[in-house]
Amino acid sequence: MTKNYFMKKVIKKVAVLGSGVMGSRIACHFANIGVEVLLLDIVPKDAAADKKSRNKIVNDALAFALKSNPSPIYKKSFANRITTGNFEDDMKNISTCDWIIEVVVERLDIKKIVFDNVEKFRKPGSLITSNTSGIPIHLMLEGRSEDFQKNFCGSHFFNPPRYLKLLEIIPTPKTSQDVLDFFMHYGDLYLGKTTVLCKDTPAFIANRIGVFGIMSLFHLVEKMGLTVEEVDKLTGPVLGRPKSATFRTCDVVGLDTLIHVANGLAQGVQNDESKEFFKLPAYVAKMSENKWLGDKTGQGFYKKVKSAGGKSEIQAMDLKTLEYKPSQKVKFATLEQTKPIDNLKDRLKVMIAGKDKAGDFYRASFFGLFQYVSNRIPEISDELYKIDDAMKAGFGWELGPFEYWDALGVKETVAFMEKSGSKPAKWVYDLIALGKNSFYAVENNSKKYYDIPSKSYKAIPGTEDYISLEIIRPTKTVWKNSGATVTDIGDGIINLEWNTKMNSIGGEVIEGVNKAIEIAEKDFKGLVISNEGANFSAGANVGMIFMLAVEQEWDELNFAVKAFQNAMMRVRYSSIPVVVAPHNLALGGACEMSMHSDKVVAHAETYMGLVEFGVGLIPGGGGSKEFAVRLSDELQEGDVELNNFRDKFLTIGQAKVGTSAYEAFDLGYLRKGIDRVVVSYPRLLAEAKAECLKLSVGYSQPVPRKDIRVLGRQALGLAYLGADSMLNGNYISEHDVKISQKLAYVLCGGDLSSPTLVSEQYLLDLEREAFMSLAGEKKTLERIQSILVGGKVLRN
Repeated sequence: MTKNYFMKKVIKKVAVLGSGVMGSRIACHFANIGVEVLLLDIVPKDAAADKKSRNKIVNDALAFALKSNPSPIYKKSFANRITTGNFEDDMKNISTCDWIIEVVVERLDIKKIVFDNVEKFRKPGSLITSNTSGIPIHLMLEGRSEDFQKNFCGSHFFNPPRYLKLLEIIPTPKTSQDVLDFFMHYGDLYLGKTTVLCKDTPAFIANRIGVFGIMSLFHLVEKMGLTVEEVDKLTGPVLGRPKSATFRTCDVVGLDTLIHVANGLAQGVQNDESKEFFKLPAYVAKMSENKWLGDKTGQGFYKKVKSAGGKSEIQAMDLKTLEYKPSQKVKFATLEQTKPIDNLKDRLKVMIAGKDKAGDFYRASFFGLFQYVSNRIPEISDELYKIDDAMKAGFGWELGPFEYWDALGVKETVAFMEKSGSKPAKWVYDLIALGKNSFYAVENNSKKYYDIPSKSYKAIPGTEDYISLEIIRPTKTVWKNSGATVTDIGDGIINLEWNTKMNSIGGEVIEGVNKAIEIAEKDFKGLVISNEGANFSAGANVGMIFMLAVEQEWDELNFAVKAFQNAMMRVRYSSIPVVVAPHNLALGGACEMSMHSDKVVAHAETYMGLVEFGVGLIPGGGGSKEFAVRLSDELQEGDVELNNFRDKFLTIGQAKVGTSAYEAFDLGYLRKGIDRVVVSYPRLLAEAKAECLKLSVGYSQPVPRKDIRVLGRQALGLAYLGADSMLNGNYISEHDVKISQKLAYVLCGGDLSSPTLVSEQYLLDLEREAFMSLAGEKKTLERIQSILVGGKVLRN
């Protein structure tokens, strides 16, 4: 990228033309990252002259998006960054925009009309992109000016834009290289996207491979006689895919959407050796004819019905008769063998070797997929890593096709593929002939991909600013135990991670916290606490608490709770800076750990909260104490002080969880002016390390607090009265009242006659005493047991 271009190009305002499902949500995501947005759509037919009537379509679309679940917006107030308007009255305002994104209906003639108007009003040098998912990008250039052409390309967001991380950038022959370089950088750094540069081929990369995978599976299911439930069991989390697997995903997305893309591919890929797979099987065609399109029509591959007793029941379609039957539990011997295996790459070897129908299914589907993706190079991409990136970010796969293949062994898999009649492309044989058996290699702590033209491994562009624990861990491990690992991430900073079920925090993790701080204080500048699991942590190990309480091992439970508190205080008061970098779930103990750090660098998609109330407890790892500390530091007296007390009391008492890192600030879990948010997940660890290095310069070890102002009876009475009122109104149970009183007692510093200054240790002792008393309650044990038996997330 030309340095001068990059320095000058700043995106302050974006215009989104079209406010449908995609347009309104793209607008929301730009608002999420602080960009001002102009969202425009057509004027309704026969609209009155007033602005409200003329903007009805766009305003209704945005309102619908903002009410949707999951929310497209990080924080409700961010929607104020979006201004709405219509194409007739407000198109002139795109002259103030730096990037104009077309998201209108998928018709080339209509898009050309929109671009005619864009040409009239856009400022020279502004970027223009189309969010089309199927129309060839180069066809949109006809009649466009030279400046338009060099600043134009495709920008294909995936729905929902906030949550699906893929952004495909599709250039035309006229697109400026500076523009492409800018989009690749901006998509990653600011939008938090896996930004993949694509060729202008039908359906680009992700949908070309993803829809092939689904359509070939449709045909395979028909051939093998598998049921809807069996396929979804085989293609869900066990395979490193989303829980919605295959058929449930089709119902959510809409079968009509899939059919539209498949039909487009059937017509547009005449030279594709597997084009027959894009033709609809009879049962899919019949479902389309019957308008059984999934959730949008009330039935698809699944249907929810009321049983005779009035209970909701999920029924699944019999693909042979097209009749619905009660959904059946699925068991395969191969899947039973995979249950003890947590690592996906290890599971794959068991799955592909299965001797039952599941094994047959995996071999057929994998071998067909591997053959297909090998044949798509160089048609849809010159580099294989782009196909993997697109499938992981666009379809939620844990591994991309070539990564799956690597896990099974390239050479060994090719031998099996040949026997099944699924020979891969010639370049795969060339790789094997060179004595190589993988598409990726790690060299000098950097992941590299096999470059086909040069027949060598090359660094993946754009990843030089990332730190991957998976890559550096094998050579940079400083210390480890059964659940936790300390890794040297360079420049005097170490990282603590753990790998337990749901990344829950137990004894081995507490040992890891203490050991990591000990090592850092002796030989390093600072410590980052982060991991690459699906979730940062679902909290402390509730199963351990339940076991000790049931067996009345009170001394052991008290010791465990005190050890947790002491570890959190070490995080707060070590002689080196500690930065916590959470992502996704950061609940209970994980929230407490974050609250005790010097700084939190949170991924935008962090769902943080103190949720112990839900299992009949209060935060016992310093979380209750920390809320008392933060309340004291707000330094307000009188009614305002009591209002702040009430807010903090209710945050814990209602087990509130932020639906983004930004909401965690409003709930008091994150600190304004201290903690920060990172939108790009691959950059999270590197950003946390950078913050830790900054803090390490002249770092001064904090001193435990003894100046915490607690309110005593002044606020205690308010909390008790509120709990009694809720009980009398039948909003909470008697046990909830007891938990509320215990929580209030800690936050108020006990039954003190007037506001008093106390120490952190005083509050921790109150917190631990309250936690212990609640842990022995029958109702608490019943709640914990129901969670454990129900297999829900262990959130404490």
